[in-house]
Amino acid sequence: MRDWEHKRYWIVGASEGLGREVARRISALGAHVILSARSADRLHELAGELTGPATVVTCDVSDDDDVARAAQEAGQVDGVVYLAGVYWPQSAQEWNAEQVTAMLDINLTGAGRILGQVVPQMVERGAGHVVLTGSLSGFRGLPSSIGYGAAKAGLMALAESMYADLRRTGVDVQLVNPGFIETRLTDKNNFKMPMIMTPEAAAREFVDHLNGDSFAKNFPRSFGALFRLSNFLPDWLYYRIVG
Repeated sequence: MRDWEHKRYWIVGASEGLGREVARRISALGAHVILSARSADRLHELAGELTGPATVVTCDVSDDDDVARAAQEAGQVDGVVYLAGVYWPQSAQEWNAEQVTAMLDINLTGAGRILGQVVPQMVERGAGHVVLTGSLSGFRGLPSSIGYGAAKAGLMALAESMYADLRRTGVDVQLVNPGFIETRLTDKNNFKMPMIMTPEAAAREFVDHLNGDSFAKNFPRSFGALFRLSNFLPDWLYYRIVG
């Protein structure tokens, strides 16, 4: 069980959906949460609902200068949880350059901007906790997932590299790969989403993982096992199935 009391956790992407519920649960465990997203109103609303201490720091993760400013306002943190993300379902035939660029920038490069502000300090102190949010869609290419799947795959690889480098340094790295969650993002999908979860149920799985010491968690478990299995299928079979 991780010690949360009086620790400072920066929750990036806390204004809506899974990020909002994760912030609630981490706050309830006794941490001081720094809530970040672009929407100040939604963050202040959430801060007022929490029982523990909370600080609101607006942040646009697509802007280098704004991330640097937000990191300075947040101050020294014991942990950072990256949940910021955007999503538009689209196939390669329907490529929207602006949307694809935004998915890659916010979902992946944004994490790099945030981590660049906090990881060096954690390494210097020999203590810290980094949590990245991947996706089951990041295990292998899926139809109509241009931009989003690639960003999540990159984020998962980033977490794996960090874990390899930072083991035994005192800086914990964890990766969470959820399936479908009922949010404003999945509301854009026009297909059946197997085993879709509420944000509350997903946040429970998410934070349960953070309380352990293992690296990665995929959930729902059975659905995640199917995606892991897909890595071992030959291309001709895999694309016949998903196509």
